[in-house]
Amino acid sequence: MKTLLTFFVLLCIKAAAKVFYSIEMSWIGGMTTFKGTRLIVLLNHTSLFEPIYLSVLPASLLWKIATTGILPGADITMSRPIVGWFFRLVSSSTVPISRRRDKTWSAFLERVRRDSIILIAAEGRMKRSNGLDKNGNPMTVRGGVSDLLERVNDGKMAIAYELDSFAVRV
Repeated sequence: MKTLLTFFVLLCIKAAAKVFYSIEMSWIGGMTTFKGTRLIVLLNHTSLFEPIYLSVLPASLLWKIATTGILPGADITMSRPIVGWFFRLVSSSTVPISRRRDKTWSAFLERVRRDSIILIAAEGRMKRSNGLDKNGNPMTVRGGVSDLLERVNDGKMAIAYELDSFAVRV
């Protein structure tokens, strides 16, 4: 039942994003389809608006996310009543992590299965309008993706990034 609810929520987000936002997507690096994609890495994680980028994903991939998707989420975000509930609905498994390479990250990695579709916002923290994190430090990309590459040894990796407002490059 949760799978159907998750798929329905993903389709609703996709439809709402298409209605309310104009999202431009272009392919780079020779990839022209999401077929066979196992790892989706979103760079330039700037806010909690990233779910609107689901509008560029085909329904078949949304179904795979609903059935086998795994998403790490910051424990601070996941503990918030509404936002945490929402993020638990957008994949079959959402795992709270602490943003450190500790037991929470290990627990997330242990949940990755051979058929998992993994979605990750690689920076794992929000960028402010001045380009810095909440502590005033420059944004950096964390190394957790390399851990995932060791676990996922087949399929494609899509790296999506926001070029400017609502323009996605994959």
